Amino acid sequence: MHVFVTGIGGFVGSRLARLLRRSGDRVSGSYVDARPDLEGADLHEVDLLDRTALERAVRDADPEVVVHLAGLAHIGKSANKDEVPRYFWVNYVGTENLLAAAGGRKVIVASSADVYGHVPEGEQPIPESRPVAPRSPYGLTKAAAERLALAYGNAVVARSFNLVGPGQSIGFMLPDFAAQVAAARDDPAAVIRVGNLTPRRDFLHVEDGAAAYRILAEKGEPGGVYNIASGRATAVEEVLRRLMAVAGVAARVETDPAKYRPVDLPCLTGDASRLRALGWEPRLTLDSALEDLWRDFGF
Repeated sequence: MHVFVTGIGGFVGSRLARLLRRSGDRVSGSYVDARPDLEGADLHEVDLLDRTALERAVRDADPEVVVHLAGLAHIGKSANKDEVPRYFWVNYVGTENLLAAAGGRKVIVASSADVYGHVPEGEQPIPESRPVAPRSPYGLTKAAAERLALAYGNAVVARSFNLVGPGQSIGFMLPDFAAQVAAARDDPAAVIRVGNLTPRRDFLHVEDGAAAYRILAEKGEPGGVYNIASGRATAVEEVLRRLMAVAGVAARVETDPAKYRPVDLPCLTGDASRLRALGWEPRLTLDSALEDLWRDFGF
C-alpha cells in the first residue's frame, strides 16, 4: 500500500509514517516549515492552501490512499475571534483543496470528537450515528469539512478522541501539564496552574491512534464514519494526578481562571465498535502514554 500523509511531520503523522514503513508500506507526505526526519519517506513541502502545489505533490507521489492529518487542532485557540477565519481557511478550505488534489483516490479525513458537542453522559459512549452539534469554532470547521468530504464519495471520516503521548506541542493540555510538573520537580515551591479539571475525556495512546489510521487506509469504507476511541472516560484531574505520580512530584495545584475554555464539554467518550470490526484494538494504556510523555521531557 502506498499512502500519502498530509501533516506527515506532526504529532500523529510522524507516528503513522513510521508505522507504515514498519508494515512494509510506501510512504509519501506533505509538510510545512521544518522538514521532518523520516527515513524512507518521499517528502513534499507544500501548504494546504496552495491547491496547485498540492495537486502537483499528490500527482508526483501517485499514492493509492491519502490520509489527511494536516490542520489546526487547538480547540481553545479557535475560540479567539481573531483566529476563527484562519481555522476556517486551513481546516475547511485546506480539506477542499486536498480532496480536489486527491483526484478520486481514497482519502481518510481526520476529524474530531469535538463535532459531537454536548452529549448527556447517559447517552455515551457516543456512536457515529449521533447527529453532530459542535459548540466550538474548531468543531464547526471539522463538521463542515466532514460534510464536504462525504459529499465527494471517496472519503472516510475518522473522528478521533483525545490522543496522548510524546511529541505533542506545548500549548495542548497534557504537554502543558508535563512542562509544569518538570519545573516543579526541581522547585519544591512551584505551583502547577490548571484550568477546569472536572471534564472527563476518552484518552488513547497516539500509537494506537496511528494504527487506527493505517487500518482505515487499508479497510475503511468510503462514505463511512469511524470513531477512534477507547470507550472509557477519565477525569482530567485524575490524569494530572497519575502524571505527577509517574514523575514522582507532589506539587501544589491551583486553578487559574485564565486557563478555562469558553466551552468545556463535561464528558466525551466514544464507541469504536465500527473500527474494532475492521480488526483494530488499542494495545497501550493511558499510563503508558503518560510514561512516554514524561520520558519525552528527558526523565
